[in-house]
Amino acid sequence: MSFVTCDLCDENPELVSIVEPIFTNYGGKKAFGGEIVTVKCHEDNSRVKEHVSNPGEGRVMVVDGGGSLRCALLGDMLAEKAAQSGWAGLIIYGCIRDVDEVGNTDLGVQALRTIPIKSNRKGLGEMNIPVTFGGVTFTPGEYVYADNNGIIVSPEPLKLPE
Repeated sequence: MSFVTCDLCDENPELVSIVEPIFTNYGGKKAFGGEIVTVKCHEDNSRVKEHVSNPGEGRVMVVDGGGSLRCALLGDMLAEKAAQSGWAGLIIYGCIRDVDEVGNTDLGVQALRTIPIKSNRKGLGEMNIPVTFGGVTFTPGEYVYADNNGIIVSPEPLKLPE
């Protein structure tokens, strides 16, 4: 998938919502997009771990970690599993770790920050519910596109400029 979010915004101004510029691009894929799947969790990446093993089919997992900066919701092993399972990327409203290894993985990853400590796993979290952060609601079945310019959300797939 090759696109620039700036061009998508210019071509589809009536369709896109712009996520506040609070994310950093950490993954090996600098531009990624696809259908939204959501996980809502707070300092517990149990549902993320479960879901990266499911077939990604080019979708993007949007993880609402409540903006916590106290522990990582994604590391190198889960990123590698997501890439192997066919996920286009993950957007984490929280932290990741193992940033150098994640950067070498064929996966798009955007997150708020990095931190070396892993999360606790208690089996908590919700799946496939609308989540809101960065001034935008991410609804399962809608579409998200991300690159070094930012993150945008659309209710339908966007035609990529030629």
